Amino acid sequence: MSQTENGLLDGKRRLHFIGIGGSGMFPLVQILHAKGYEITGSDVNEGNIIDRERKMGIPVSMGHRAENVHGADLVVYTAAILSGNPEIAEAERLGISAVERSVLLGCVAALYPRPVCIAGTHGKTTTTAMTTQILVMAGADPAAVIGGKLPLIDAYGRHGAGGEIIVEACEFSNTFLHLRPYLAVLLNVDADHLDFFGNMENLKAAFHKFALLATNTVLANADDANTMEVAAGLTCPVRTFAVEKPADWRAVNVREYRPSFFCFDVEENGARAAHIELSVPGRHNVYNALAAFACASLSGCAAEDCARGIRAFRGAGRRFEFLGEAHGVTIADDYAHHPTELEATLRAAKRMDYRRVWAVFQPFTYSRTELLLDDFARVLSLADKVVMTEIMGSRERAEDYTVRTKDLAAKLPGSVWFNTFDEVTAHVMTHAEPGDLVITLGCGDIYKAAKKMLAWKKVLCPPREQDEK
Repeated sequence: MSQTENGLLDGKRRLHFIGIGGSGMFPLVQILHAKGYEITGSDVNEGNIIDRERKMGIPVSMGHRAENVHGADLVVYTAAILSGNPEIAEAERLGISAVERSVLLGCVAALYPRPVCIAGTHGKTTTTAMTTQILVMAGADPAAVIGGKLPLIDAYGRHGAGGEIIVEACEFSNTFLHLRPYLAVLLNVDADHLDFFGNMENLKAAFHKFALLATNTVLANADDANTMEVAAGLTCPVRTFAVEKPADWRAVNVREYRPSFFCFDVEENGARAAHIELSVPGRHNVYNALAAFACASLSGCAAEDCARGIRAFRGAGRRFEFLGEAHGVTIADDYAHHPTELEATLRAAKRMDYRRVWAVFQPFTYSRTELLLDDFARVLSLADKVVMTEIMGSRERAEDYTVRTKDLAAKLPGSVWFNTFDEVTAHVMTHAEPGDLVITLGCGDIYKAAKKMLAWKKVLCPPREQDEK
């Protein structure tokens, strides 16, 4: 963190947030509001988060207008804010500092003595949420910034009076390099965001830089070769967790105690520390829980508190989140958008007691889809039925790429794809049968299709055949 970033909040009292209704903004707003800063904000859509902010006494304007920044000492904006935004332009004209959210996150994390920053291609949100749950239930009162909603606190983060802040550390655009972790966690390093990093060597180099920022300890997954390569040559202590290899914290006697739900014993430095029962499905969550156990242990929690918090954890929002049932069909939603994540989710789903598993997938970014097309086809074939939407480009323009969802569908016999969520909903709810599990998958807005499925009314929307595309 540069001196400029480190002193970003010095002498500033009024902070204006552009995009204040975003889930990534809300924890920062909560923390800074609790610390006495005057907060204002703007957004383009009403929503639950804005309702909660207004109940906190924070004025939020609808629409982006130049006058919204008047009187602010600092303007904060999300990465989604487009260039030419009138509020950013006005801040520039008035000489008001304006920074992207990840820069402020680094400053906020530095307000706490012991930032626990959890990085990795997969599992960040679950591990961050699970670690937060353990510490909150143990009475440690941590602050937290999480990428998904934690039901225990009904929020994406919290203000805490304790010494820890638990932070989900995202690698995209090197945003995690704004952090200065007391404890840096490396869950895994897999090929992703190569549109930004270019190749795996650059990606691993970024994770290594993140690990170098740790002021006390690095916690690394000893079973992941890329992670151990990243952790090589560090001067700070490196502690490890693993299932297969020797490690400081190891999961042993791993078994399914009911379909797709696992239990295991934790050995700490070779001695049995606790028995863990997971309340979230999938073998991949053994690693997430083991990492959370180690994080909480390093933060001073007793083994029994770690086990209790993990057992009580039933997932974060959009992480294999069961939403409900419609006409005998179970609807779930998951953030998985990389082949490794899709595979973990679909394998967990297939082991459950459902008649058929439907994967309703929204590919995210053209570059990722193009680069990993064969891998996406391989893992989606685990599902009994595959329904897809067109690619959500996000920061990428369609005209810059040739890949489309039809190219993925061509590799998946029997799959179908549609342009709208209404078409997706009609097809799935017309053809799904009682006892089926439907999982919407992707990090875009595919969850909206899940909500439409839950609201599907057969009387109002009679079944109709859809042509395969």
